[in-house]
Amino acid sequence: MEASQQTCYRHPGRETNVSCSNCGRPICTDCMTPSPVGMRCPECMNERQQVYTRADITPGPVAAIWREAPVTTALIAINLVVFLLQIATGAQFGALTSSIQGWVMEHGVFYGPLIADGEYWRVVTPGFLHFGLIHIALNMYLLYVLGRMLEPELGSIQMLAVYFASLIAGSLGAMVLEPGTPSAGASGAVFGLMGMALVVAWSRRNRDALQQIGILVALNLFITFGNSSISKGGHLGGLLGGALCALILFKIGERRGLVGVHGKNRWIGTGIVVALGVVMYAACIVIARNTYPELLG
Repeated sequence: MEASQQTCYRHPGRETNVSCSNCGRPICTDCMTPSPVGMRCPECMNERQQVYTRADITPGPVAAIWREAPVTTALIAINLVVFLLQIATGAQFGALTSSIQGWVMEHGVFYGPLIADGEYWRVVTPGFLHFGLIHIALNMYLLYVLGRMLEPELGSIQMLAVYFASLIAGSLGAMVLEPGTPSAGASGAVFGLMGMALVVAWSRRNRDALQQIGILVALNLFITFGNSSISKGGHLGGLLGGALCALILFKIGERRGLVGVHGKNRWIGTGIVVALGVVMYAACIVIARNTYPELLG
């Protein structure tokens, strides 16, 4: 026998799979407010000053993190394993490097001419490579915070779809703006999660969350454009890709009842996000081939 699904404590007619991370009451999409420690109900968001403290974002036990955000935890683990493989295969080890050394780095970084030449995996693999300890530490910390905020709302499958769509959007942005510059990093996907969090806060009309996430986005964009070695296209592409996914799932789809993050229509939204990722992947290859026609066989 199939267990009955819980319903929102404020809207009894609405089924939901999400509970408030503070009090545990089931909440529907209209009652959810994202926070660094999961989704909160309106009462829990209002019972304390809505300013995130260091305690709010301090990692808990690994088992608890896995239960809250398994895809986020797995993505962090994969990035760390790949970073160790970079070092094991000859990559330079340091706080922050710019060299492309070792088999993993040489065969995985984004580079437009090689994508045009048929190495299509380079659209995706750069999102798991990093230039030094600071690079991976910053990206994984932001992935941890944003993932714990968004994955309980999205669900694991949609979280994975949005992450890869944002990663591919970052590669597409790099292909448009900097096709001949080698680049790598999870920043495109992370910027996509920032874009999604921004749109979710806007959709929920949560001014405090919108302000805080807006400051985070503005600060990272300032760093992006203030450093010539950072891929502008990768960051902007990821940000726009994640925001577009959020518009599909929340601002447009959920409000109009076309797709949903939860309930019977959630697979429609997931399918649209996956299709968007496939289209951007194909667009990246087409642009590479048009940019470097001399490399075509």
